[in-house]
Amino acid sequence: MAETLLKPLKAGLIGADIQASLTPAMHMQEGAAQGLDYAYELIDLTSLNATPADLSRLIEDAEVRGLAGLNITHPCKQRVIPLLDNLSPEARALGAVNTVVLKGGRRFGHNTDWWGFAESFRRGLPQADLSSAVQLGAGGAGAATAYAILTLGLDRLTVFDREHERAVDLAEAMSALFPGAVITAGSDLAASMQGASGLIHATPTGMAKYPGVPLPPDLLESRHWVAEIVYFPLETELLRQARARGCRTLDGGGMAVFQAVGAFRLITGMEPDASRMLMHFKTMTT
Repeated sequence: MAETLLKPLKAGLIGADIQASLTPAMHMQEGAAQGLDYAYELIDLTSLNATPADLSRLIEDAEVRGLAGLNITHPCKQRVIPLLDNLSPEARALGAVNTVVLKGGRRFGHNTDWWGFAESFRRGLPQADLSSAVQLGAGGAGAATAYAILTLGLDRLTVFDREHERAVDLAEAMSALFPGAVITAGSDLAASMQGASGLIHATPTGMAKYPGVPLPPDLLESRHWVAEIVYFPLETELLRQARARGCRTLDGGGMAVFQAVGAFRLITGMEPDASRMLMHFKTMTT
């Protein structure tokens, strides 16, 4: 094995309330399998009694300590952008960064969330009908899932959000990027579900802190596919209700793993074994 593969490598995750994150374990386990001495740390704003206003200082500290890269999560994915030297086209389009590569004194921002969802969807819902879909949620995660599903070839997307203006803004942004698709902010969820082939759920509803379902379950029909982003727990109430009605479903675990696959590739410069990372994730969540 080449000596460079044995060189110690350090990275970290910046965000709030991240102590339960599975990202460090996914990175370090794959690093060990590849012969890396990979140390991945949590830089938790909550534990440090810090705020997003401290982000610049935290990144500078990471550079001084020799970290090769950082993953960025809530509430810093947008706030980090002015602190970077370069953005990938996808990060620029989405206005959000979840991976920063620190190299040669420069900071390179990327977004692997969208690719994580796209890869999970491609593998988990093959031959899904991409004629029309409803998406619930127009925040940062919703921007990534919308970008992903449109990249995969969706013809029509209707976006709903509790803050209707956010849905309008996301629909306009995606329409500019995907002029061949019809992307609108929805106003009648029941009618939109009747005309849709699938549903993307991109809100926190269903997490332990936010129990419940994000729409009336009776709007789900067996012809619908249902894609979830929540992965704590993997089996959300939405997925249970969807399966009970005969829907094809996709849990949020794949997006979590594949965004880490993409981030590992960027930070280490090595090709991760996605199947091995999926298997490791399953051992941590079952």
